[in-house]
Amino acid sequence: MALHWFSPPVYVRSDKVGTTTGISHVEGAAQELMKWRKRGPKWKTAVQFCVDCFADRASPQDVRKAFEEAAKEEGMLRGH
Repeated sequence: MALHWFSPPVYVRSDKVGTTTGISHVEGAAQELMKWRKRGPKWKTAVQFCVDCFADRASPQDVRKAFEEAAKEEGMLRGH
């Protein structure tokens, strides 16, 4: 299965204290979203965009934007 890439990457806090992870494809965004404990409205929107992208109803760039918004909402977004 080919990955659904987007650019530029979205940088978020990782599982390891003090480290940052760059997410640059829909599959990575979906995996990262599933790790988060807090799941607000923008998290739900980002998950739906991932599902929609896998079904060819949304673009990887749509997912990127929604994922970035969810990361902001959850306090996971890191500057890079």
